[in-house]
Amino acid sequence: MNTTASPAPSEKQVSAWTPFAHGGFTLLWTATLVSNIGTWMHDVGAGWLMTTLTPSPATVALVQAATTAPIFLFALFAGALADCVDKKKLLIIVNIAMAITAGLMTLAVQSDMMSPALLIIFTFALGAGAAFIAPAWQAVVPSLVPRSALQPAIALNSMGINIARAIGPAVAGFLIASVGLVTPFLANLISLLIIIIALLAWKSGEKSDNTLPPEPLFGAMLTGLRHALYNDALKATLARALGFFVSASAYWALLPLIAKGIDDNLLGGGAQLYGILLTSTGAAAVIGALILPSLRKSMSASTLVSLGTLGTAGALLILALAPYTITAILGSLLAGVSWIAVLTSLNVSAQTSLPNWVRARGLAVLLMVFFGSMTIGSTVWGQVAEQAGISVALGTAAASLLVALPILRNVELGGGENLDLTPALHWAALPPLPSNSGDRGPVLVTIDYIIDPDDEAAFLSAIHSLKDERFRDGAYDWGIGQSAENSDQWTEYFLVSSWLEHERQHARVTHADKNLQADVRKFHKGDMRPRVSHLIAPVKDRGSK
Repeated sequence: MNTTASPAPSEKQVSAWTPFAHGGFTLLWTATLVSNIGTWMHDVGAGWLMTTLTPSPATVALVQAATTAPIFLFALFAGALADCVDKKKLLIIVNIAMAITAGLMTLAVQSDMMSPALLIIFTFALGAGAAFIAPAWQAVVPSLVPRSALQPAIALNSMGINIARAIGPAVAGFLIASVGLVTPFLANLISLLIIIIALLAWKSGEKSDNTLPPEPLFGAMLTGLRHALYNDALKATLARALGFFVSASAYWALLPLIAKGIDDNLLGGGAQLYGILLTSTGAAAVIGALILPSLRKSMSASTLVSLGTLGTAGALLILALAPYTITAILGSLLAGVSWIAVLTSLNVSAQTSLPNWVRARGLAVLLMVFFGSMTIGSTVWGQVAEQAGISVALGTAAASLLVALPILRNVELGGGENLDLTPALHWAALPPLPSNSGDRGPVLVTIDYIIDPDDEAAFLSAIHSLKDERFRDGAYDWGIGQSAENSDQWTEYFLVSSWLEHERQHARVTHADKNLQADVRKFHKGDMRPRVSHLIAPVKDRGSK
């Protein structure tokens, strides 16, 4: 099977189903769907198992926290790793480790050895596996489809997650009630084995023209964080994510307790109702994913996130004020549509703001904010429910969502959608280092400009916009100075950690960065191009006695 991406379709040819024309995407999407069904069955089983082990709302909410905390803790390291190694191999190794963990968990449940502490440990371990998978998998998606099909590919991924959410909980609730609590955990083990087989069959076609050595992991993590700090489009996405997920986490953290507490002589509370509520959420999210492309034609991503935030607040209020089966189902439907609107919009905004070389790390930062917010929120809302009751916790979470809306109203999403983030490769080739000197650093790069005094203010404004680009691409210090001897001469400088890192910087500069540099260079009045110089630190211990 040829599973590499097919030629890019024209804009008019792109539809919600276009990504399925690409073999690699179809193979991994299908296998991931099966895996996600198993994951949701596991999550339902874990949440319900904890309610049978302890009645404490705070402890039940810790299951959600144990799922999300590892992604917050490990996502950046995982993103740096995914940017530095073969993503296919990484995905296979991590899924094998998760399958072993799922097998041990299944045995523990079957043999009645599970305890609240052990359940949280197993959940944390599987969450750690998810932390290493998520950045790599999200970074793989753009290589499976052309850029023109990226948005529908992301929407289909979200839809697949929610199809799994619609199927998995319902099946889990039925199996728990009719067969036993061990079945969701066994199903998760089987689904992990299926995704491993699919990854082995996938011909990734991942190739790199980069002949430089891989980045050191710690340095790669710092570079990824620095890029995120100076990427305005990504920062806007992170701000909107933080404003939503801390409060929205109350829905997922408290839903098992909501289901367990409902008994209105219709369907009654219990595992089956919990599965029905999650199925309602997932089914509504699938419908939302199908209508999102049409909505995006008439409204911006920022507007969709605001509407999704309002919808989520409404769902929480319904569950808080009317805890009955029918109203709970209606609230879950509203929550599902709202959740997919927010999640897909934020994911597309992040994907389009990141160049390929740092994509996994940038998405890892988004995942850190997402799951860190979910972890904090789950813990907080569990404690509020413990002290004041579930309805108070849900109502307070809804109020905090409404408060966040006006605070973030001017934070616009999608700032990277119209930027060309492919490598420009327009910088002049670097000279070779002296032989036997190894990799040396730090490196001080200077660029000399001749500026007409009348253009100084405009030049300084333009070059301060260029500052962020230098930091995004690997510099850790930057400055601009005017010559005391010749007032027409201005020198820009930036520092990079090593010569190798500066070589990587040459490969990272995008066409959008090239345009920023052109905006600065148009003020240069010299007869020649701005003069670029490189100063490198001496070889260690040379000349020092």
